[in-house]
Amino acid sequence: MCRVEELEWEMGAKSRVEKLKNVMVCRSRMKVWMMRGMTSVLVWTCVVQLMALEETWGPRLLKGWPSCFSHSDLSSSLQLSPAPPKLVLPPKRVYKNNGYLMISCNGGLNQMRAAICDMVAIARFLNVTLIVPELDKASFWADPSEFQDIFDIDHFIASLRDEVRILKELPPRLKTRVELGMFYSLPPVSWSNISYYLHQILPLVQKHKVVHLNKTDARLANNGLPLEIQKLRCRVNFNALRFTSQIEELGRRVVRILREKGPFLVLHLRYEMDMLAFSGCTHGCNDKEAEELTRMRYAYPWWKEKIIDSKVKRREGLCPLTPEETGLILSALGIDRNVQIYIAAGQIYGGERRMATLATAFPNLVRKETLLEPSDLRFFQNHTSQMAALDYLVSLESDIFVPTYDGNMAKVVEGHRRFLGFKKTIQLDRRLLVNLVDEYKNGSLSWDEFSSTVKEAHAYRVGSPSRRVVIPDRPKEEDYFYSNPHECLQLLDEPL
Repeated sequence: MCRVEELEWEMGAKSRVEKLKNVMVCRSRMKVWMMRGMTSVLVWTCVVQLMALEETWGPRLLKGWPSCFSHSDLSSSLQLSPAPPKLVLPPKRVYKNNGYLMISCNGGLNQMRAAICDMVAIARFLNVTLIVPELDKASFWADPSEFQDIFDIDHFIASLRDEVRILKELPPRLKTRVELGMFYSLPPVSWSNISYYLHQILPLVQKHKVVHLNKTDARLANNGLPLEIQKLRCRVNFNALRFTSQIEELGRRVVRILREKGPFLVLHLRYEMDMLAFSGCTHGCNDKEAEELTRMRYAYPWWKEKIIDSKVKRREGLCPLTPEETGLILSALGIDRNVQIYIAAGQIYGGERRMATLATAFPNLVRKETLLEPSDLRFFQNHTSQMAALDYLVSLESDIFVPTYDGNMAKVVEGHRRFLGFKKTIQLDRRLLVNLVDEYKNGSLSWDEFSSTVKEAHAYRVGSPSRRVVIPDRPKEEDYFYSNPHECLQLLDEPL
């Protein structure tokens, strides 16, 4: 019996020892964990204190410490790579949708740009859904670019969502109807007031659900429109129509290259083959070239004017200035012969032969093709509108912008430069200038007389604040809205 009790006591003692051992192990583990925790806290406290010291005493206290980067490196990296700003979208506009509007733009980049602005304003005031515009692929330039190849399509849609609903394509049911030809298509009347769209186009949209406007250039009036329409046209032009990131980045690179060498002037030398053929202007061309331009004009049936007297048209100021005339006029205006002149244009008709006089007068002529590597422009080749977009961006940033013809790019860039603070744009009076050039060449005017007359005539033609000229019943002859959208411009002496 005693033996049994003794065994039970021994077993109990062993159990108590095992429990004691377990308690001791747990306590030792907890001590280790506590020591590790306290060590971590101390380490991080030291790190924080050192960082605080570096902010205050870094140049003196931590000068000799090894590091992967210096404080200045960190600052510069922060400056070069800022955190992307949070995109704040406007609230969606809620309205009863009257139908869908499809549009097909015609013409070059800037003609289409203005048309898109007009069509957004029209869609807004008809309460219709706008389908992303189709760009012209059948004109002389034959550019296959889609809207999203030139413009940031997502920004375009999102930035205007408080004004108009824009879709990339029709809903499937309606898309099938369009494929079956069940929609209404027409070219709207040129220079129309908003009442034309409310009373003529809106009933067609309500009846057919889908209306296609197949020509959109100059279809909305310059003047006589509600202020909210004019401001919306500006908002689309100056905010919503942003080029793709690839075009924007390449444009910035060209501007950086130019700025490294000082000020620069952009010369929009509109002396390409299509312009000369269309206008019938052959001054300075030989007989073979004049014949080639005439054949080209007859080859395009939608160029309605065929028989053109080049001499009469030039005297009336309706021809683009030649490279030779341009060189004389820039010199007469007092432009420094050593200034960088960026040629914003396509291939100049007549090539180096026609550019020789201008290059002699101003030796620092450059183009995007001479400033960039061929690999930079590889994806833009054979895409005229994308190349024109690069020229557009550089033109906006130039110290002086000089167009030699008042085409769509000249007008739209002029208006955009006004919006950016009335940046200097010299609006050449071609009708006066060609007569002055002829008089100077035949000896009727001395150089001093020629130069002073040119300067005096253009003293106030530099894109300063002004009102558009309104000519009732002759909208083609009045000032173009996009060259001077004065309703949207902040005058320099006005409060914000």
